[in-house]
Amino acid sequence: MSNEIAKMDSAETRYAMIEGHHIAYREMGEGAPVFLIHGIPTNKFMWREIMPKMAEKYRVIAPDMLNYGESEMPRDADVSINAQTRILVKLMDALGVPRADIISHDIGGGIGQLMAVNHPERVRRQILIDSVCFDSWPIPEFKRMLEPGVEESTSVEEFIGTMRDFMPNGVHDPAVMTEELKDIYIKPWNSAEGKAAFFRNMRRLNKEYTQAIAGELPNIKIDTLILWGDKDSFQKPEYGPMLADAIPNAELVWIKDAGHWVTDEQPGETTRLILDFLA
Repeated sequence: MSNEIAKMDSAETRYAMIEGHHIAYREMGEGAPVFLIHGIPTNKFMWREIMPKMAEKYRVIAPDMLNYGESEMPRDADVSINAQTRILVKLMDALGVPRADIISHDIGGGIGQLMAVNHPERVRRQILIDSVCFDSWPIPEFKRMLEPGVEESTSVEEFIGTMRDFMPNGVHDPAVMTEELKDIYIKPWNSAEGKAAFFRNMRRLNKEYTQAIAGELPNIKIDTLILWGDKDSFQKPEYGPMLADAIPNAELVWIKDAGHWVTDEQPGETTRLILDFLA
């Protein structure tokens, strides 16, 4: 276990009651607030290598979205990125944060874009990492799992086996996706409740949300950095320049030899780029 993982593990999971549901988060450091927003199928521990270094200068908060990680997994709540954006704003209120830097990955990046468009007064600066945008999602691998009867006919054991096979596809170097790392991401789904929550999340993966704000992206006046793994097979690299062109003065930086989960594959370079931008 790296020192960074040990440091994040030492940070106690806290909970805020938002819209009647427990939202889990971990917090480290002091200073200007920064929120780290994960995607699917990950959780707040995707930031485990980055959060401790950022906490040397900032108040860093990494939540689990509703229906993910250690947050509550209600059967009937809206878990779309629209709803998750609303929950994030309320979490900021609950933690006394009027404005923050927002760093987001994957569908978390969809939340980041919605924040920048609909709640610009809450966003100081933003970093979008291998972000869903326009019509880039859901990825084909998830579409297949939503075919009729798949959820009902798949046992928890079969589902977890499928997830373990799927995770290495998100990195350029498969050796990065160790069994320990798979466990970090798959553990919250490894039960009947977790499996059902995962399928609920997948059913709310809808490109209409990012398509609906595509025309608003040119109105964003927030300083924006876009980071993209140059070997990303989930959020295709051609979407990086499209997103950078749509947001005024956005800077696009490629993370070399990295797939979708750049925080796992190139944590040092990702951290350096984040801290340079925020500085």
